[in-house]
Amino acid sequence: MKEWTKEIEIDAPIEVIWALFDGTLENMQKIMPQVVENTPVKVTEEGIGSIYRQKYKEGKRIMEYDVETLEYQDTPEFKKMKVGFNLANYFEITAGYELTKLNDHQTHFKYTTSNKPLKTIFKLFLWFAGDKTVVKFVEKVKEVAEEKALVK
Repeated sequence: MKEWTKEIEIDAPIEVIWALFDGTLENMQKIMPQVVENTPVKVTEEGIGSIYRQKYKEGKRIMEYDVETLEYQDTPEFKKMKVGFNLANYFEITAGYELTKLNDHQTHFKYTTSNKPLKTIFKLFLWFAGDKTVVKFVEKVKEVAEEKALVK
């Protein structure tokens, strides 16, 4: 298994950033444009255990998988969500998003993702995987959130 973590300060209120993860499909697509569908399958009151069927477009292919909420916390000062899914029986993937309010206009964002190969042949692939995608994602969240905060 391989894990990556990136942290960044964002000049936007915590609620603006949280809406990108825990809001509408339209908001989610601003930071994850390849997600073309996010349909609730099972929604729990506490968030943990909720399952969403997600469709993800990679080139011309559309992959479908169920995303389960593994951790969920939503307070005015701190927000956290960790989700997990199985990608085509090749990888078990988790993604964690943590937001800590620094003040009314700044938020600390921590993104952690892990990738566990389910077949031996993919272990080698992960060995060479870098953090470029993780860095790009964190920068995209910052860019979209700060732009959205300016509009408000």
